[in-house]
Amino acid sequence: MREQYHVELEELAANLANMSVQVAHAMEKATKALLTADLSLAEQVIGGDAEIDDARAECEEQAYALLALQAPVATDLRTVLAVIHAAESLERMGDLALHVAKAARRRHPESALPEPVKPYFAEMGDAVVRLALRTEEVIKSKDVEAARSLEADDDQVDEIHRHLFSVIMAKDWEFGVPAAVDVTLLGRFFERYADHAVSVAKRMVFVSTGKMPGYGADEDI
Repeated sequence: MREQYHVELEELAANLANMSVQVAHAMEKATKALLTADLSLAEQVIGGDAEIDDARAECEEQAYALLALQAPVATDLRTVLAVIHAAESLERMGDLALHVAKAARRRHPESALPEPVKPYFAEMGDAVVRLALRTEEVIKSKDVEAARSLEADDDQVDEIHRHLFSVIMAKDWEFGVPAAVDVTLLGRFFERYADHAVSVAKRMVFVSTGKMPGYGADEDI
């Protein structure tokens, strides 16, 4: 029984890691659709969002079953609780990729982005996809230092997001209010995606240490 229990715990973590890959691929496609006005890619992301929702439901169902049937304690309990919270964050990352894809579809055949801001979104897209893939590695390894290192990529996304405001507020912005609104909303989607990836990594730190980063130094959770 205990051997099967640990197999189920490993499967739970593996399913969560697979979710990270799913949302990484979704945002990778959504970013490309946004930059190239590729309707086919946008539709792939939109159509695939249900699979991410299903993956979250499966993770939660597994986690609640373990809580009910196995009454885990200590690290095992932290693992189950972390998966429940992390699956929610990963689903939201999928939703943010969905929003990006819908913006690309809404403006098709035109681009949702003026040419001058495309390099910023390309850079943010690379950074957030890298974050999601590194999150997969952290889920598998539960490496505390690797988890904490994700904040550097998050800082990069935050910096670009802040810079976009100066771009659209500049006197030489010639693309009008609707384009400025699109850029603002899209930048926010990427920024929030990165924040959720860091949140997942923090949950893995909690599994390893029993402490949640960002809630005060050495504060037990």
